[in-house]
Amino acid sequence: MPLKVLLLTRAEVEKVINMKETIKVVEEAFKEKGLGLVDMPPKTYIFFPKYDGDFRVMPAYLKGMDIAGVKVVNVHPKNPRTHNLPTVMATIVLLDPKTGAPLSIMDGTLITAYRTGAAGGIAAKYLARKESEVVAIIGAGVQGRMQLMALTEVMENIKEVRVYDIRKEASVEYAKEMSEKLGLNVRASESAKDAVADADIIVTATPSREPIVMNEWLKQGVHINAIGADAPGKEELDPMILKRAKIVVDDYEQASHSGEINVPLSKGVISMKDIYAELGEIVSGKKPGRTNDLEITVFDSTGLAIQDVATAWMVYNKAKERELGTWIELF
Repeated sequence: MPLKVLLLTRAEVEKVINMKETIKVVEEAFKEKGLGLVDMPPKTYIFFPKYDGDFRVMPAYLKGMDIAGVKVVNVHPKNPRTHNLPTVMATIVLLDPKTGAPLSIMDGTLITAYRTGAAGGIAAKYLARKESEVVAIIGAGVQGRMQLMALTEVMENIKEVRVYDIRKEASVEYAKEMSEKLGLNVRASESAKDAVADADIIVTATPSREPIVMNEWLKQGVHINAIGADAPGKEELDPMILKRAKIVVDDYEQASHSGEINVPLSKGVISMKDIYAELGEIVSGKKPGRTNDLEITVFDSTGLAIQDVATAWMVYNKAKERELGTWIELF
């Protein structure tokens, strides 16, 4: 019997994916992790110092959902300027847990964007103050957009959004686009300090290797989604913020090596004892999220294979229902 595999392009993925459903499946994936029902080694990195880039290999098996797969994804920050290519490009292969046979090969770039945004939305759902009104976005790229899209799915009272990017034109373009798309008051800020002043929720989504949000700028009760630090040496937050915050990571081991906490840990500013929980522990009910309106909360997102696999399986099933994609005989 020929083995057929469903090939899905970005355009086909785009036809079936949306943020609301992505948040639902990613939240379920975090719940499974919190309950100890996933097999997911930390992502493996291969670095290209000559080209200022890397690629990561990310396998996972979610036992409760009985789904498995692997993502290969690169991060090359210079790509948009030098090669007219995205910074992040990904390919996902889904596997049948019963046989190990490949079921689908699909573009994972859009899935990566959506599932990362979804994780930020889920974190805000459990960690941000329910009445949060002002959002600050630091980094006006793809993820800055996805994070705001996810926040609008889980937060009901957002009234103002401020965006800052090192490139002013990117901030202005973001403000115009997202105002029209989401019907929100989005404005470009002149500085990161201006953007985060009195913000209720802050999102950092940059490739920075030094702090860009400082401790003294923050008010009590703020929630931060730290998204950009996803490799050793990257950091976006003043380490003193972590000293006073309730820190939630997506994965203890992975975050310690490549998340927002990796640099402060290596310098001894904080220790693993300062990490409050994994997001899955909160989603599964093992630990409470925010417990009062004054605490500062930080979600350290490194991006997990379980997010990719859960989202890709949703895309795969919806694509089959709509008869999208191309079936190929791989073997």
